[in-house]
Amino acid sequence: MPFLNKLQLQAAERPDDTAVVVGGKRLSWAQLRDDATLRLAETPGTSVLAEPNSLHFVVSYVAAVAGVRRCAVLDPLWPDALIGEVAERIGPAGEPGGDELVDGPPESDFLVGLTSGTTSVPKAFTRTRRSWQESFEASVEFFGLRQDDVTLAPGPLAASLNLYTLSECLYAGSAFHTLETFDVGDAHAAIAHDGVTRLVLTPTVLRLLSERGLAGGVDASAIRSIICAGSKLDARTLEAARRWAPHAAIFEYYGASELSFVSGTCLAAGEPLDAGGTGIGRPFPGVGLSIRDDSGAELADGRHGNICVRSGMVSNGYLWGDDGHALRCLDGWYTVGDQGYLEDGVLHILGRRSDMILSAGRNVYPHEVELALASVPGVSAAVAAGMPDELRGQRVVAGILPACGAVTATQLRTGLDGLLARDKRPLQYYQLSELPVTDRGKVSRKVFLEWIEANDPRVRILA
Repeated sequence: MPFLNKLQLQAAERPDDTAVVVGGKRLSWAQLRDDATLRLAETPGTSVLAEPNSLHFVVSYVAAVAGVRRCAVLDPLWPDALIGEVAERIGPAGEPGGDELVDGPPESDFLVGLTSGTTSVPKAFTRTRRSWQESFEASVEFFGLRQDDVTLAPGPLAASLNLYTLSECLYAGSAFHTLETFDVGDAHAAIAHDGVTRLVLTPTVLRLLSERGLAGGVDASAIRSIICAGSKLDARTLEAARRWAPHAAIFEYYGASELSFVSGTCLAAGEPLDAGGTGIGRPFPGVGLSIRDDSGAELADGRHGNICVRSGMVSNGYLWGDDGHALRCLDGWYTVGDQGYLEDGVLHILGRRSDMILSAGRNVYPHEVELALASVPGVSAAVAAGMPDELRGQRVVAGILPACGAVTATQLRTGLDGLLARDKRPLQYYQLSELPVTDRGKVSRKVFLEWIEANDPRVRILA
Protein backbone atom coordinates (compact mmCIF):
# COMPACT_ATOMS: atom_id res chain seq x y z
CA MET A 1 0.00 0.00 0.00
CA PRO A 2 1.43 3.41 -0.84
CA PHE A 3 -0.76 5.70 1.33
CA LEU A 4 -4.50 5.50 0.65
CA ASN A 5 -5.38 3.06 3.43
CA LYS A 6 -3.44 5.30 5.81
CA LEU A 7 -5.31 8.35 4.49
CA GLN A 8 -8.62 6.61 5.23
CA LEU A 9 -7.43 5.92 8.77
CA GLN A 10 -6.47 9.56 9.37
CA ALA A 11 -9.77 10.79 7.90
CA ALA A 12 -11.68 8.56 10.31
CA GLU A 13 -9.64 9.37 13.41
CA ARG A 14 -8.70 13.05 12.76
CA PRO A 15 -11.19 14.28 10.15
CA ASP A 16 -10.72 18.00 10.78
CA ASP A 17 -6.94 18.08 11.15
CA THR A 18 -4.94 19.58 8.29
CA ALA A 19 -3.67 17.12 5.69
CA VAL A 20 -2.42 19.38 2.86
CA VAL A 21 -1.89 23.11 2.35
CA VAL A 22 -1.03 24.58 -1.06
CA GLY A 23 -0.39 28.32 -1.22
CA GLY A 24 -2.38 28.92 1.97
CA LYS A 25 -5.38 26.86 0.80
CA ARG A 26 -6.17 23.93 3.08
CA LEU A 27 -7.67 20.44 2.90
CA SER A 28 -8.44 18.44 6.03
CA TRP A 29 -8.02 14.67 6.05
CA ALA A 30 -11.76 14.19 5.63
CA GLN A 31 -11.97 16.75 2.82
CA LEU A 32 -9.08 15.14 0.96
CA ARG A 33 -10.68 11.70 1.31
CA ASP A 34 -14.10 12.92 0.21
CA ASP A 35 -12.87 15.06 -2.71
CA ALA A 36 -10.65 12.27 -4.03
CA THR A 37 -13.47 9.74 -3.70
CA LEU A 38 -15.75 11.99 -5.76
CA ARG A 39 -13.00 12.32 -8.38
CA LEU A 40 -12.77 8.53 -8.84
CA ALA A 41 -15.74 8.39 -11.21
CA GLU A 42 -13.88 10.51 -13.75
CA THR A 43 -10.39 9.08 -13.14
CA PRO A 44 -9.30 6.52 -15.77
CA GLY A 45 -7.10 3.49 -15.29
CA THR A 46 -4.05 5.50 -16.39
CA SER A 47 -3.75 9.23 -15.64
CA VAL A 48 -1.20 11.68 -17.00
CA LEU A 49 -1.03 14.78 -14.78
CA ALA A 50 0.80 17.90 -15.95
CA GLU A 51 -0.41 20.64 -13.63
CA PRO A 52 1.16 23.33 -11.45
CA ASN A 53 0.94 23.01 -7.67
CA SER A 54 -2.67 23.24 -6.45
CA LEU A 55 -5.16 21.43 -4.27
CA HIS A 56 -6.77 20.25 -7.52
CA PHE A 57 -3.51 18.51 -8.43
CA VAL A 58 -3.27 16.85 -5.00
CA VAL A 59 -6.82 15.50 -5.20
CA SER A 60 -6.29 14.31 -8.79
CA TYR A 61 -3.06 12.56 -7.83
CA VAL A 62 -4.64 10.79 -4.85
CA ALA A 63 -7.51 9.56 -7.03
CA ALA A 64 -5.12 8.59 -9.83
CA VAL A 65 -3.36 5.94 -7.71
CA ALA A 66 -6.50 4.37 -6.17
CA GLY A 67 -7.25 0.70 -6.66
CA VAL A 68 -5.35 -0.69 -9.66
CA ARG A 69 -4.91 2.69 -11.34
CA ARG A 70 -1.53 4.08 -12.29
CA CYS A 71 -0.35 7.64 -12.73
CA ALA A 72 2.40 9.62 -14.46
CA VAL A 73 3.26 13.14 -13.28
CA LEU A 74 4.82 15.40 -15.93
CA ASP A 75 6.34 18.84 -15.67
CA PRO A 76 3.68 21.36 -16.77
CA LEU A 77 6.48 23.56 -18.14
CA TRP A 78 7.34 20.98 -20.79
CA PRO A 79 6.22 21.85 -24.35
CA ASP A 80 2.74 20.59 -25.21
CA ALA A 81 4.19 18.41 -27.95
CA LEU A 82 6.50 16.63 -25.47
CA ILE A 83 3.70 16.13 -22.95
CA GLY A 84 1.55 14.69 -25.74
CA GLU A 85 4.29 12.33 -26.92
CA VAL A 86 4.96 11.03 -23.41
CA ALA A 87 1.22 10.53 -22.80
CA GLU A 88 0.91 8.62 -26.07
CA ARG A 89 3.85 6.36 -25.17
CA ILE A 90 2.40 5.61 -21.73
CA GLY A 91 -0.70 4.28 -23.44
CA PRO A 92 -4.47 4.65 -23.46
CA ALA A 93 -6.24 5.91 -20.36
CA GLY A 94 -8.49 2.85 -20.03
CA GLU A 95 -11.57 2.39 -17.91
CA PRO A 96 -11.85 3.68 -14.33
CA GLY A 97 -10.17 1.32 -11.89
CA GLY A 98 -12.87 0.94 -9.24
CA ASP A 99 -14.90 3.33 -7.08
CA GLU A 100 -13.13 2.89 -3.73
CA LEU A 101 -10.31 5.06 -2.44
CA VAL A 102 -8.12 2.17 -1.33
CA ASP A 103 -4.67 0.85 -2.10
CA GLY A 104 -4.29 -1.74 -4.83
CA PRO A 105 -2.32 -5.00 -4.72
CA PRO A 106 1.23 -4.48 -3.38
CA GLU A 107 2.92 -5.92 -6.49
CA SER A 108 0.89 -3.84 -8.95
CA ASP A 109 2.40 -0.85 -10.76
CA PHE A 110 0.98 2.48 -9.65
CA LEU A 111 3.50 5.13 -10.76
CA VAL A 112 5.24 5.86 -14.03
CA GLY A 113 8.38 7.84 -13.23
CA LEU A 114 10.30 9.93 -15.72
CA THR A 115 13.96 10.77 -15.73
CA SER A 116 16.26 12.56 -18.14
CA GLY A 117 17.83 10.56 -20.92
CA THR A 118 20.16 10.86 -23.87
CA THR A 119 17.27 11.78 -26.18
CA SER A 120 14.75 14.60 -26.07
CA VAL A 121 12.09 12.28 -24.61
CA PRO A 122 12.66 11.36 -20.94
CA LYS A 123 13.07 7.71 -19.99
CA ALA A 124 10.07 6.15 -18.24
CA PHE A 125 10.18 3.52 -15.51
CA THR A 126 7.53 1.97 -13.27
CA ARG A 127 7.26 1.41 -9.55
CA THR A 128 5.12 -0.97 -7.54
CA ARG A 129 3.04 -0.06 -4.54
CA ARG A 130 5.20 -2.33 -2.39
CA SER A 131 8.40 -0.53 -3.43
CA TRP A 132 6.99 2.80 -2.23
CA GLN A 133 5.68 1.32 0.99
CA GLU A 134 9.19 0.06 1.76
CA SER A 135 10.58 3.47 0.78
CA PHE A 136 8.15 5.20 3.16
CA GLU A 137 9.05 2.92 6.03
CA ALA A 138 12.76 3.53 5.45
CA SER A 139 12.50 7.32 5.10
CA VAL A 140 10.11 7.78 8.03
CA GLU A 141 12.58 5.86 10.21
CA PHE A 142 15.72 7.55 8.89
CA PHE A 143 14.40 11.13 8.93
CA GLY A 144 12.41 10.66 12.14
CA LEU A 145 9.17 11.94 10.59
CA ARG A 146 6.49 12.36 13.26
CA GLN A 147 2.74 12.74 13.00
CA ASP A 148 2.95 16.17 14.63
CA ASP A 149 5.50 17.41 12.08
CA VAL A 150 4.49 20.07 9.56
CA THR A 151 6.53 19.63 6.38
CA LEU A 152 7.19 22.37 3.84
CA ALA A 153 8.47 21.25 0.43
CA PRO A 154 8.40 24.52 -1.54
CA GLY A 155 9.25 23.14 -4.98
CA PRO A 156 7.06 21.84 -7.83
CA LEU A 157 5.08 18.67 -7.13
CA ALA A 158 6.03 17.49 -10.62
CA ALA A 159 9.57 16.99 -9.25
CA SER A 160 10.07 13.57 -7.68
CA LEU A 161 11.56 14.99 -4.46
CA ASN A 162 8.38 16.92 -3.68
CA LEU A 163 5.90 14.35 -5.00
CA TYR A 164 7.51 11.71 -2.81
CA THR A 165 7.43 14.04 0.21
CA LEU A 166 3.70 14.66 -0.28
CA SER A 167 3.08 10.91 -0.47
CA GLU A 168 5.35 10.19 2.51
CA CYS A 169 3.44 12.70 4.66
CA LEU A 170 0.09 11.17 3.66
CA TYR A 171 1.48 7.76 4.61
CA ALA A 172 2.76 9.04 7.98
CA GLY A 173 -0.37 11.07 8.80
CA SER A 174 1.69 14.26 8.87
CA ALA A 175 0.66 17.67 7.47
CA PHE A 176 2.20 18.65 4.13
CA HIS A 177 2.63 22.24 2.91
CA THR A 178 3.82 23.60 -0.43
CA LEU A 179 3.53 26.79 -2.49
CA GLU A 180 1.66 27.40 -5.74
CA THR A 181 4.93 28.76 -7.17
CA PHE A 182 8.23 29.14 -5.39
CA ASP A 183 8.77 32.50 -3.74
CA VAL A 184 11.22 33.16 -0.91
CA GLY A 185 8.82 35.51 0.86
CA ASP A 186 5.94 33.02 0.68
CA ALA A 187 8.19 30.25 2.00
CA HIS A 188 9.31 32.46 4.89
CA ALA A 189 5.69 33.36 5.65
CA ALA A 190 4.75 29.68 5.84
CA ILE A 191 7.68 28.96 8.14
CA ALA A 192 6.86 31.91 10.39
CA HIS A 193 3.08 31.47 10.60
CA ASP A 194 2.12 27.87 9.75
CA GLY A 195 4.09 26.00 12.39
CA VAL A 196 6.52 24.39 9.92
CA THR A 197 8.88 21.96 11.68
CA ARG A 198 10.46 20.24 8.69
CA LEU A 199 11.90 21.40 5.36
CA VAL A 200 12.51 19.26 2.27
CA LEU A 201 14.37 21.07 -0.51
CA THR A 202 17.49 21.33 -2.65
CA PRO A 203 20.71 22.93 -1.35
CA THR A 204 20.21 25.90 -3.67
CA VAL A 205 16.81 26.67 -2.17
CA LEU A 206 18.09 26.07 1.37
CA ARG A 207 20.79 28.66 0.86
CA LEU A 208 18.27 31.21 -0.45
CA LEU A 209 15.92 30.69 2.48
CA SER A 210 18.71 30.65 5.07
CA GLU A 211 20.67 33.69 3.90
CA ARG A 212 17.61 35.83 3.23
CA GLY A 213 15.98 34.57 6.40
CA LEU A 214 18.99 35.67 8.44
CA ALA A 215 19.02 39.06 6.72
CA GLY A 216 15.27 39.54 7.20
CA GLY A 217 15.01 38.22 10.73
CA VAL A 218 12.74 35.31 9.81
CA ASP A 219 12.40 33.04 12.85
CA ALA A 220 13.24 29.41 11.98
CA SER A 221 13.86 28.22 15.54
CA ALA A 222 10.86 25.84 15.38
CA ILE A 223 12.34 23.81 12.51
CA ARG A 224 13.42 20.39 13.79
CA SER A 225 14.76 18.84 10.60
CA ILE A 226 16.01 19.87 7.16
CA ILE A 227 16.26 17.27 4.40
CA CYS A 228 18.38 18.12 1.37
CA ALA A 229 18.72 16.24 -1.91
CA GLY A 230 19.84 16.92 -5.45
CA SER A 231 23.48 17.78 -4.72
CA LYS A 232 25.88 17.73 -1.80
CA LEU A 233 25.69 20.52 0.74
CA ASP A 234 28.55 23.01 0.63
CA ALA A 235 30.17 24.72 3.61
CA ARG A 236 28.47 28.09 3.17
CA THR A 237 24.99 26.59 2.87
CA LEU A 238 25.56 24.44 5.94
CA GLU A 239 26.81 27.39 7.95
CA ALA A 240 23.90 29.63 6.94
CA ALA A 241 21.33 26.89 7.62
CA ARG A 242 22.83 26.14 11.02
CA ARG A 243 22.72 29.82 12.02
CA TRP A 244 19.18 30.34 10.69
CA ALA A 245 17.67 27.11 12.06
CA PRO A 246 19.85 26.36 15.10
CA HIS A 247 17.65 23.55 16.43
CA ALA A 248 17.39 21.59 13.18
CA ALA A 249 19.02 18.29 12.38
CA ILE A 250 20.30 18.55 8.81
CA PHE A 251 20.02 15.46 6.62
CA GLU A 252 21.48 14.84 3.22
CA TYR A 253 21.13 11.65 1.26
CA TYR A 254 22.03 9.96 -1.98
CA GLY A 255 19.46 8.20 -4.09
CA ALA A 256 18.21 7.84 -7.63
CA SER A 257 14.72 7.80 -9.09
CA GLU A 258 15.17 4.20 -10.24
CA LEU A 259 16.81 3.01 -6.98
CA SER A 260 15.05 5.13 -4.34
CA PHE A 261 17.14 5.78 -1.20
CA VAL A 262 20.70 4.49 -1.04
CA SER A 263 22.65 6.21 1.75
CA GLY A 264 22.38 9.23 4.00
CA THR A 265 23.84 11.14 6.89
CA CYS A 266 22.58 13.45 9.60
CA LEU A 267 24.22 16.45 11.21
CA ALA A 268 22.47 16.80 14.54
CA ALA A 269 21.73 20.23 15.97
CA GLY A 270 24.86 21.56 17.66
CA GLU A 271 27.28 19.14 15.97
CA PRO A 272 30.41 20.76 14.49
CA LEU A 273 30.25 21.41 10.77
CA ASP A 274 32.31 19.08 8.61
CA ALA A 275 31.68 20.30 5.09
CA GLY A 276 33.66 19.20 2.08
CA GLY A 277 34.68 15.74 0.96
CA THR A 278 32.75 13.18 -1.02
CA GLY A 279 31.19 11.14 1.83
CA ILE A 280 27.42 10.79 1.84
CA GLY A 281 26.80 8.56 4.85
CA ARG A 282 25.90 4.96 5.45
CA PRO A 283 23.27 2.74 3.82
CA PHE A 284 19.60 3.53 4.36
CA PRO A 285 17.51 1.09 6.40
CA GLY A 286 16.87 -2.03 4.33
CA VAL A 287 19.56 -1.25 1.73
CA GLY A 288 22.51 -3.47 0.86
CA LEU A 289 25.40 -1.47 -0.62
CA SER A 290 28.35 -2.67 -2.67
CA ILE A 291 30.95 -1.25 -5.09
CA ARG A 292 31.35 -3.44 -8.17
CA ASP A 293 33.14 -3.37 -11.50
CA ASP A 294 31.36 -3.74 -14.83
CA SER A 295 31.54 -7.53 -14.64
CA GLY A 296 29.77 -7.55 -11.27
CA ALA A 297 32.83 -8.38 -9.19
CA GLU A 298 32.91 -6.71 -5.78
CA LEU A 299 35.70 -4.21 -5.20
CA ALA A 300 37.64 -3.72 -1.99
CA ASP A 301 37.29 -0.67 0.27
CA GLY A 302 38.78 2.43 -1.30
CA ARG A 303 38.52 1.19 -4.91
CA HIS A 304 36.31 3.13 -7.31
CA GLY A 305 33.49 1.48 -9.20
CA ASN A 306 29.75 1.26 -9.74
CA ILE A 307 27.61 2.08 -6.71
CA CYS A 308 25.30 -0.94 -6.49
CA VAL A 309 22.33 -1.67 -4.23
CA ARG A 310 20.00 -4.44 -3.20
CA SER A 311 16.68 -3.38 -1.70
CA GLY A 312 12.95 -3.75 -2.04
CA MET A 313 12.77 -0.11 -3.12
CA VAL A 314 14.27 -0.58 -6.60
CA SER A 315 11.98 0.18 -9.55
CA ASN A 316 10.74 -2.42 -12.04
CA GLY A 317 12.74 -1.07 -14.96
CA TYR A 318 11.91 0.98 -18.02
CA LEU A 319 8.87 1.26 -20.22
CA TRP A 320 11.14 2.93 -22.78
CA GLY A 321 14.46 4.69 -23.04
CA ASP A 322 16.68 1.92 -21.70
CA ASP A 323 20.04 2.39 -23.40
CA GLY A 324 21.63 -0.51 -21.53
CA HIS A 325 23.52 1.83 -19.20
CA ALA A 326 20.75 3.56 -17.23
CA LEU A 327 19.62 0.84 -14.79
CA ARG A 328 21.76 -2.27 -14.86
CA CYS A 329 21.72 -5.45 -12.81
CA LEU A 330 25.15 -6.85 -11.96
CA ASP A 331 24.81 -10.28 -10.40
CA GLY A 332 21.65 -9.24 -8.53
CA TRP A 333 22.94 -5.76 -7.63
CA TYR A 334 21.41 -2.68 -9.29
CA THR A 335 23.23 0.44 -10.44
CA VAL A 336 22.43 3.58 -12.41
CA GLY A 337 26.10 4.11 -13.28
CA ASP A 338 27.04 6.44 -10.43
CA GLN A 339 30.65 5.97 -9.44
CA GLY A 340 32.02 5.90 -5.91
CA TYR A 341 33.81 3.92 -3.23
CA LEU A 342 33.29 2.67 0.31
CA GLU A 343 35.57 3.55 3.19
CA ASP A 344 34.86 2.36 6.74
CA GLY A 345 31.22 1.78 5.81
CA VAL A 346 30.73 5.31 4.45
CA LEU A 347 29.77 5.80 0.80
CA HIS A 348 31.78 8.36 -1.17
CA ILE A 349 30.24 9.59 -4.42
CA LEU A 350 32.36 10.67 -7.37
CA GLY A 351 29.54 11.26 -9.85
CA ARG A 352 27.97 9.82 -12.96
CA ARG A 353 30.30 8.06 -15.34
CA SER A 354 28.70 10.11 -18.11
CA ASP A 355 29.87 13.29 -16.33
CA MET A 356 33.42 12.06 -16.03
CA ILE A 357 36.08 14.18 -17.72
CA LEU A 358 38.88 12.29 -19.44
CA SER A 359 41.81 14.72 -19.41
CA ALA A 360 45.25 13.57 -20.58
CA GLY A 361 44.32 9.98 -19.73
CA ARG A 362 43.19 10.87 -16.21
CA ASN A 363 39.63 10.33 -14.99
CA VAL A 364 38.33 13.49 -13.32
CA TYR A 365 34.90 13.67 -11.70
CA PRO A 366 33.40 17.20 -11.64
CA HIS A 367 31.83 16.45 -8.26
CA GLU A 368 35.28 16.12 -6.66
CA VAL A 369 36.46 19.38 -8.19
CA GLU A 370 33.33 21.26 -7.11
CA LEU A 371 33.53 20.08 -3.51
CA ALA A 372 37.19 21.07 -3.29
CA LEU A 373 36.57 24.52 -4.77
CA ALA A 374 33.60 25.11 -2.46
CA SER A 375 36.00 24.70 0.48
CA VAL A 376 38.33 27.47 -0.75
CA PRO A 377 37.93 30.74 1.22
CA GLY A 378 36.02 33.34 -0.77
CA VAL A 379 34.09 30.77 -2.83
CA SER A 380 30.35 30.58 -2.38
CA ALA A 381 29.73 27.78 -4.89
CA ALA A 382 31.42 26.15 -7.86
CA VAL A 383 30.55 24.16 -10.97
CA ALA A 384 33.08 22.16 -13.01
CA ALA A 385 32.89 20.61 -16.46
CA GLY A 386 35.00 19.31 -19.33
CA MET A 387 35.63 21.22 -22.56
CA PRO A 388 37.16 19.81 -25.76
CA ASP A 389 40.94 20.14 -25.90
CA GLU A 390 43.11 19.09 -28.86
CA LEU A 391 46.04 18.13 -26.65
CA ARG A 392 44.33 16.55 -23.64
CA GLY A 393 41.04 15.35 -25.14
CA GLN A 394 39.21 17.39 -22.52
CA ARG A 395 40.30 20.10 -20.11
CA VAL A 396 38.74 20.85 -16.76
CA VAL A 397 37.12 24.28 -16.42
CA ALA A 398 35.31 25.72 -13.42
CA GLY A 399 32.85 28.48 -12.71
CA ILE A 400 33.07 30.27 -9.38
CA LEU A 401 30.37 32.19 -7.55
CA PRO A 402 32.30 34.41 -5.11
CA ALA A 403 31.18 34.63 -1.51
CA CYS A 404 31.62 38.40 -1.68
CA GLY A 405 33.46 40.77 -3.98
CA ALA A 406 35.77 39.07 -6.45
CA VAL A 407 38.17 36.15 -6.44
CA THR A 408 41.29 35.64 -8.59
CA ALA A 409 42.51 32.55 -10.41
CA THR A 410 45.70 32.69 -8.33
CA GLN A 411 43.68 32.57 -5.10
CA LEU A 412 41.80 29.55 -6.40
CA ARG A 413 44.93 27.68 -7.48
CA THR A 414 46.59 28.36 -4.14
CA GLY A 415 43.46 27.43 -2.23
CA LEU A 416 43.34 23.99 -3.84
CA ASP A 417 46.72 23.00 -2.39
CA GLY A 418 46.15 19.97 -0.22
CA LEU A 419 42.53 19.64 -1.36
CA LEU A 420 42.77 18.33 -4.91
CA ALA A 421 45.43 16.50 -6.91
CA ARG A 422 47.19 18.76 -9.41
CA ASP A 423 46.16 16.69 -12.44
CA LYS A 424 42.50 17.15 -11.48
CA ARG A 425 42.61 20.92 -11.09
CA PRO A 426 40.86 23.27 -13.54
CA LEU A 427 42.96 24.82 -16.27
CA GLN A 428 40.61 27.75 -16.64
CA TYR A 429 38.36 29.59 -14.19
CA TYR A 430 35.29 31.73 -14.82
CA GLN A 431 33.56 34.08 -12.41
CA LEU A 432 29.79 33.66 -12.30
CA SER A 433 27.24 36.32 -11.49
CA GLU A 434 24.75 33.54 -10.68
CA LEU A 435 24.69 29.78 -10.66
CA PRO A 436 23.71 28.02 -13.89
CA VAL A 437 20.59 26.10 -12.87
CA THR A 438 17.75 24.20 -14.50
CA ASP A 439 14.14 25.28 -14.14
CA ARG A 440 13.96 22.90 -11.15
CA GLY A 441 16.75 24.65 -9.31
CA LYS A 442 19.53 22.12 -9.87
CA VAL A 443 23.00 23.35 -10.79
CA SER A 444 23.69 22.35 -14.39
CA ARG A 445 27.11 21.74 -15.92
CA LYS A 446 25.47 21.68 -19.35
CA VAL A 447 24.05 25.19 -18.83
CA PHE A 448 27.47 26.37 -17.61
CA LEU A 449 29.14 25.16 -20.83
CA GLU A 450 26.37 26.73 -22.91
CA TRP A 451 27.02 30.06 -21.21
CA ILE A 452 30.73 29.84 -22.04
CA GLU A 453 30.02 28.91 -25.66
CA ALA A 454 27.59 31.80 -26.07
CA ASN A 455 29.82 34.37 -24.28
CA ASP A 456 26.97 34.90 -21.85
CA PRO A 457 27.46 37.98 -19.65
CA ARG A 458 26.85 35.82 -16.58
CA VAL A 459 30.31 34.24 -17.02
CA ARG A 460 33.59 36.17 -17.09
CA ILE A 461 36.95 34.54 -17.65
CA LEU A 462 39.51 34.89 -14.85
CA ALA A 463 43.13 35.45 -15.80
